[in-house]
Amino acid sequence: MLFIVSDLHLGDGTTANSISPSAFQVFAKRLQETAYFASWNKDGRYAPIRDIHVILMGDILDPLHSTRWLDTLPGDANYIRPWSDPASPQYANKLMEVTLAILEENKEAVEVLRKCANGELISLSPADRRGNPDYQSSEQLRIKVNLHYMIGNHDWYYHLQGEAFDLIRREIIEKMGLSNPESPFPYDESESPLLKDLFDQYKVVAHHGDRYDKFNFDRDKGRDAGTIGDAFTMDVCNRYPIEAQLQYGDHLPAGIVDSLRRISNIRPVLAAPLWISGQIKSHAGTRAVENKLKKVWDRIAAEFLELDFVRKADKAYRFDMVDTLQLIIKISGHASFSTINDVVLWVRKKMWGVKHSFASHALQEPTFINNQNQFVVYGHTHQYEIVPLGMQAAPHAESQVYFNSGTWHSYYDLAIKNPKEQQFVPYQALTYVTFFRPDEHDGRRFETWSGAYA
Repeated sequence: MLFIVSDLHLGDGTTANSISPSAFQVFAKRLQETAYFASWNKDGRYAPIRDIHVILMGDILDPLHSTRWLDTLPGDANYIRPWSDPASPQYANKLMEVTLAILEENKEAVEVLRKCANGELISLSPADRRGNPDYQSSEQLRIKVNLHYMIGNHDWYYHLQGEAFDLIRREIIEKMGLSNPESPFPYDESESPLLKDLFDQYKVVAHHGDRYDKFNFDRDKGRDAGTIGDAFTMDVCNRYPIEAQLQYGDHLPAGIVDSLRRISNIRPVLAAPLWISGQIKSHAGTRAVENKLKKVWDRIAAEFLELDFVRKADKAYRFDMVDTLQLIIKISGHASFSTINDVVLWVRKKMWGVKHSFASHALQEPTFINNQNQFVVYGHTHQYEIVPLGMQAAPHAESQVYFNSGTWHSYYDLAIKNPKEQQFVPYQALTYVTFFRPDEHDGRRFETWSGAYA
């Protein structure tokens, strides 16, 4: 039995909150229930499954959404950011600091995963001689949950090589109960013979999917490098509430800074200005407050665009992601947030549309083309999907399906009715995808579960 989850975005509490630990308790119960049903084969006989595999498919821990990186500024001797040189001693030290803070902040949730991995939470009754569960047996079979960590664009740092990063991975492995070795956590199955064998058993190909997002993946540099999306998240989204508090904290309406901290939960991320102006309307609605917060925005936006990393990312004679950000955030000091909002909405429609799906990329997967695998799974977009791709050629003639594994996250999604009104709908989402071998779950091949609550 193979579970795939992604995009948990467990943070250190310095920006928005992570999903509640109760979500992990719900997941453990679902593992228990599904393990029982998976133990019945298509002939109606019960044979307890021996193990469960859970793929944590990227953006599980989220070092990027931590303000701990912001304790230095450009020009400081110890300046460090997620896109700095990983060979710098300060880099691994900062990543260790942030990682330990994340694990501590989410220790209740992480403990649920560790207990699952240790065989403490999932158990099954043994089978009797007739192939039925022996509910009267005093012996319960403890089922180990094998947790496999793959990286995405918010936790790619755990893919870096070196002894210092091995030590960081060791902390994660011990706290979460992972099955990974201390070597770099894999980006796709080609980096792990164990994952490749596991995916082949279930006829699955799976990776985070960020490679199809030019805002968060640099095709020239590959996955072991920061992106313009990292820089925007860190030096604009993470930094803005801090600077607003430092400059005008005593003169701002109660609650507005805390609401601005939730900017890291906004979807899409480039709708950040819409969220800011919406919070101003909700908490104060005065021109004086807007002017103060707009001054902060103008200053950090200008400083962001002058970052050496951002300037180097700007490609001459091409309308690229830096140009997009300039349209969104480098508005003259006399422009209001409403002007920026108009630009945001235009860019969103021009470049992404209302829905951002990676389903078409699944058609180009080599294992899909050669009929080796039936199922393609990506994460990253936070939008749960199941999309029929086609049918395998004879003699297999099996259906081929694309899934997006959604998210476990608390976030605020921009309403489509009238985006200029800056309406964001808050909720928590919890999604996973499960695959079965032919001898599991009455011959069923897959099932998905997606829930949301507010």
